[in-house]
Amino acid sequence: MILVTSDEIAGKRIVKVLGLVRGNTIRARHVGRDFLAVLRGMVGGEIKEYTKMIAESREQARDRMVAEAEKFGANAIVTIRFSTSSMMQGAAELLCYGTAVIIEDS
Repeated sequence: MILVTSDEIAGKRIVKVLGLVRGNTIRARHVGRDFLAVLRGMVGGEIKEYTKMIAESREQARDRMVAEAEKFGANAIVTIRFSTSSMMQGAAELLCYGTAVIIEDS
């Protein structure tokens, strides 16, 4: 599966557009991570616990999007985007979406 943020893939042509595909996850903050974040906030620097949580969320949302595209028979997803939104205090949704396509060599 080829994944790109662009509308086209160099050396390939889109032969069929299958439609919108998406994957999402909703994550809540963890009390232990919040405690460590507060401590890091006092001394400055990256809050690695949150960086790791967001990276894992991004991967999970992407993997779910790819699984949906595979169900349609796609071999690529173009115009991929990520979006986040707050669901409630301490919880956020991470959404990954794009257009599932079938491509072949130019």
